[in-house]
Amino acid sequence: MIQNDGLNTNDYLRGIVMNLPESPGIYQYLNDEGTIIYVGKAKNLRRRVYSYFSKEHHSAKTRVLVSKIRDIRYIVVNTEEDALLLENNLIKKYQPRYNVALKDDKTYPSICISNEYFPRVFKTRKIIRNGSIYYGPYSHYPSMQALLELIRRLYPLRSCRLALTPENISQNKFKLCLQYHIKNCKGPCVGLQTHEEYMQNIAEIKEILKGNTQNISNALLKEMQRLSSELRFEEAQVLKEKYELIENYRAKSEVVSSVLHNIDVFSIETDEKSAYINYLHITNGCINQAFTFEYKMRLNETKEELLQLGIVEMRERYKSLSKEIIVPFELDFEMNGVTFTVPQRGEKKHLLELSILNVKQYKADRMKQAEKLNPEQRNVRLMKEIQEQLGLDKLPLTIECFDNSNTQGSDAVAACVVFKKAKPSKKDYRKYIIKTVVGPDDYASMQEVVRRRYTRIIEEQGELPDLILTDGGKGQMEVVRQVIEDELKLTIPIAGLAKNARHRTSEVLFGFPPRVIGIKQGTPLFHLLENIQDEVHRFAITFHRSKRSKSQVASALDNIKGIGEKRKTALLKAFKSVARIKQASTEEIAAIVGKSAAESIKKAFEPQN
Repeated sequence: MIQNDGLNTNDYLRGIVMNLPESPGIYQYLNDEGTIIYVGKAKNLRRRVYSYFSKEHHSAKTRVLVSKIRDIRYIVVNTEEDALLLENNLIKKYQPRYNVALKDDKTYPSICISNEYFPRVFKTRKIIRNGSIYYGPYSHYPSMQALLELIRRLYPLRSCRLALTPENISQNKFKLCLQYHIKNCKGPCVGLQTHEEYMQNIAEIKEILKGNTQNISNALLKEMQRLSSELRFEEAQVLKEKYELIENYRAKSEVVSSVLHNIDVFSIETDEKSAYINYLHITNGCINQAFTFEYKMRLNETKEELLQLGIVEMRERYKSLSKEIIVPFELDFEMNGVTFTVPQRGEKKHLLELSILNVKQYKADRMKQAEKLNPEQRNVRLMKEIQEQLGLDKLPLTIECFDNSNTQGSDAVAACVVFKKAKPSKKDYRKYIIKTVVGPDDYASMQEVVRRRYTRIIEEQGELPDLILTDGGKGQMEVVRQVIEDELKLTIPIAGLAKNARHRTSEVLFGFPPRVIGIKQGTPLFHLLENIQDEVHRFAITFHRSKRSKSQVASALDNIKGIGEKRKTALLKAFKSVARIKQASTEEIAAIVGKSAAESIKKAFEPQN
């Protein structure tokens, strides 16, 4: 428990804050139980910590944090870089509740060089601190496999788990296995390969895993030329094959520029809850390391703060000593002997764009994974996108869309489909027969339907939609606006879905006067709006066809004298269609409705001269 010698909490904390030094360092906030709940770094400890207690914070999370602080500890360091390193280590050690949490995917594999007399080289997902050396982790599995395949073909190493100690080998405890006979191993287990030769291979493998393939390639070329000059062609041929293997690998690697060497590249993308940071390491013009990871945000940290943490984390993890770091924006941060570059053009700009491409793809992949586990999350994201694109005051939980359908003004109908939480709510769909409009007038028909729809909702005190979509452009939007705003005095956002010459959704319109909203075709958001438009069109057309079919049947039988509703129903039940009634004989029809009515039907269906 925290002890403050009888002072109230505010006075106790104020006394600590006012006596903090104005130098770089880290600060720790503790709660009632003495648990560290937050670790932060500062160029100026007093100024930074004072800011937590001297103003009202907009973030609710920050206000909660401040309310739980009962004690403050701090550590003074020499530089801001030291503060950032210490902050990163303390966050990983204590995992404070209100700090960003590194969401590290432990399933990414690494390449291990085991700590053995004759080391093995293999992929693993477990990091064991036994003196073994690990390279990675590799987020791109094929890249790691390509490296292992290159090493396997260049250097015949043992793959067995035998304890190849000098004592065991000298006592002849082992026998040659199949790997030796197929030339995948040179038999160090029985003394056919010396320890010195084997460790020379391991040293070269370490250089390859560090990305220094050009150094190995140059050394092989030089040795190959020396052997050729001494007429040792068979030995030179072996080195030539190794040289070609490395050069082929380099050609398939992401080659940036032969003049770029030992450079780190970082980029960052964020959403509401997470920050995604991509790290690339360039050695001898090639991308030697590529890794993307995620921070779970806790206190609305800025991109600058998160990127600084990410830089320290990755450089520590990969033991990078690069003297230049490429970043997407200026950082108010200094590291001893390191230059930060924000490139505007050229090869370094290309590198930054490549990193940004990777981090955006990683973010998209993570979102897809999350949405597969929780489909509702995808729908919420789409509704938020609609809200942002249209500048709506609230989330469009309920969207209604209207469409008309008629045949040159006859059998005019309309339909309304309802989407709730980005999903069709078919129980709320409505069909309308146009009652007040004569002739093919889509605008007047739309106004009638919208008026009927929302007048009834108002009368029944029902739920109004958060957004109205019209199947049409500026004209349809305006007539709907006249009803909604001018007549009914409602405030409901109205958007239009315009189609192109091929009758496909082409653009989204919003506002008065309407403007085109730049929603990229092919995106999930555009597909949702397109699906709403297709659904209302389908619903309206289906209703129109049904009504038109009924009217055609009705006109064929209702105009015949002596054929009422009962006889019509009986005839359709017996013959199934008007076409079959026309084909039936008088006797067959008379069996259903009588001789006199049958003669009237046959006479009505006779061809007119």
